[in-house]
Amino acid sequence: MKILVCISHVPDTTSKINFTNGDSEFDTNGVQYVINPNDEFGLTRAIWFQEQQGATVTVVNVGGPETEPTLRKALAIGANEAIRVNANPADGFFVAKQLAEVIKNGSYDLVIAGKESLDYNGGMVPGMIAGILGYNFLNSCTAITVEGTAVKAVREIDGGKETVATTLPLIIGGQKGLVEEKDLRIPNMRGIMTARTKVLTVVEPVETSINTKAVKFEKPAPKSAVKLISPDNLDELINLLHNEAKVI
Repeated sequence: MKILVCISHVPDTTSKINFTNGDSEFDTNGVQYVINPNDEFGLTRAIWFQEQQGATVTVVNVGGPETEPTLRKALAIGANEAIRVNANPADGFFVAKQLAEVIKNGSYDLVIAGKESLDYNGGMVPGMIAGILGYNFLNSCTAITVEGTAVKAVREIDGGKETVATTLPLIIGGQKGLVEEKDLRIPNMRGIMTARTKVLTVVEPVETSINTKAVKFEKPAPKSAVKLISPDNLDELINLLHNEAKVI
């Protein structure tokens, strides 16, 4: 089984976020980047398939040379090889077209992507890839088993979980549940040294349209001061909730 894991290069959640050029661009100065958490769950599950069923695991990213340390970390975790599409990930459709081309050329059986990235939370790329290629697609996937070309998977839905059966080739939008946080792999020294010798292929993007662009970013409004009301002063509490907060 050939597995492709789509990796997004995203800011660490502890990073301080700022914007430049009139709040139209993300300021990358001093920002630490990591593997998108939803993608890391998928990568860890792919490594399980590699160890238990002899699958080959390739990771792919759309981005510039600055994203290669993230791909190298994925290789250190256990992926066999990496592909970088040499382009700025301008919007979801552009990224989906680039990844679809990689999938088509590589004839992958199972494509694991995170259901959304930590930075933009668009949640659109896995479904777009499936639509472009005509592959089966499952979103919000929390468990998956593969026997031959038969697949059983569990996906999170409103109010519960759904178990479904489908076949390869398949694209999933994965999340926590594919593995638990305690099962995530931390690269050891051997893995880091081995990753330096693994193949990282750079391919040029295919021509496609860019349909959206970020016009302006805005930080959430700062939290306002808290007013403490004595538990004995219910009239004042009701007055503030009614006239100031306007929630009753």
